[in-house]
Amino acid sequence: MMADNGITLSDRFPPTAPAPVDLWDRDEIEPRIRHVLDRTLRLRSSGPYRPKSAPEVAAMLGNFLTARGLDRPVITEVERMAGGASKEQFAFTLRHAGRQAPERLILRMDPLEAISQTCRGREAEVQQKIAGTLPVAKVRHVDADGDVLGQPAVILDFVHGVTEPTVSSGKGVSGMGSHLGDLAASLAPQYIHALAATHRFDWRAQDWTFFAAPPPGTLQAAIWQVNWWSRVWWDCLVEPVPIVTLAERWLRENAPVCEAPMLVHGDLRMGNFMFEEASGTFTAILDWELAHIGDFHEDIAWTMQKLFGSWREDGVFLVSGLLPRQQFVEHYQQASGNIIDPVRLRYYEVLNAYKCAVMDLGQAMRASIEGNNHQEVVLTWLGSAGAVFLGDIVRLLREG
Repeated sequence: MMADNGITLSDRFPPTAPAPVDLWDRDEIEPRIRHVLDRTLRLRSSGPYRPKSAPEVAAMLGNFLTARGLDRPVITEVERMAGGASKEQFAFTLRHAGRQAPERLILRMDPLEAISQTCRGREAEVQQKIAGTLPVAKVRHVDADGDVLGQPAVILDFVHGVTEPTVSSGKGVSGMGSHLGDLAASLAPQYIHALAATHRFDWRAQDWTFFAAPPPGTLQAAIWQVNWWSRVWWDCLVEPVPIVTLAERWLRENAPVCEAPMLVHGDLRMGNFMFEEASGTFTAILDWELAHIGDFHEDIAWTMQKLFGSWREDGVFLVSGLLPRQQFVEHYQQASGNIIDPVRLRYYEVLNAYKCAVMDLGQAMRASIEGNNHQEVVLTWLGSAGAVFLGDIVRLLREG
């Protein structure tokens, strides 16, 4: 089977491991990620980006859905959704001749640049494949390169629920830093299950169009990630930061072997799961845009970051606002069957701090400077968070 990027499945999942990875070959990167980053550079100078109005969104969607075969689609009640430093998001109501009842849907659409440059085709594909395993919003349509809509986009079912309690003593951006209170007891097992089910998912049994996989028993899972975010840093460079350069070198020189690549969500943390507030039942796992096939330690290290958790009243840190770190590790290992290697975990803690520093001090700043995003104030604010991740890098390297 041939993918849209000209890479066959046998090319991506070879029966034997290839030659050793060149740690400093920055071109060693997943093909679709290279495509997205190349597109970002090519279109950067076409800005500044102008946020879309409700009538513009309605017109875009009407033309797109007509092209997709819907009979006389009518778009109403277009509402911009709050939050998100990555995608421009709208809720809308769709009526068309082929369906009597109206539907409430969500449009996730790329601005010219955001805090992370990702692929709507990848996001849609992974949600479609994991829909029978975890609660996710149903994918209705995808325009991976914006060939019809004019901007890469995915259209999803509207899912009811919240990402944080409506009444909370602490609220943060994108749900981060929120206090989940008594809900944590019911949310924690579901969160552990979501991580474990993602990592247990049999990705090899699927045909993938937008994903490639690192061969098992090699350094490629780590190096692909380092190259991805190194490319972002140097493409977006505002000013040199020695700690970022040091982290990149350390990551290359200490890249671990991944014996068994697994599906990685990439951003499964507080704020990216939706639940019914009354029952505490998960209704959707959100934001699959950073998903890839790699080392499960990356997901574990990501959710352990201090920015993505909260503190109990007695000063104990709660991973994703749910569980103390050691309890989280124990429950995850029991649910997944995976044993967390402290050395690999430390590596991916450094990698994730590096990624976040690159997003905040690189991609977010460049998008804001160029005026290529709909939330310049949020992106500029995120620049201040870059110092937090630089501090994390220094601490982790010293501790290691």
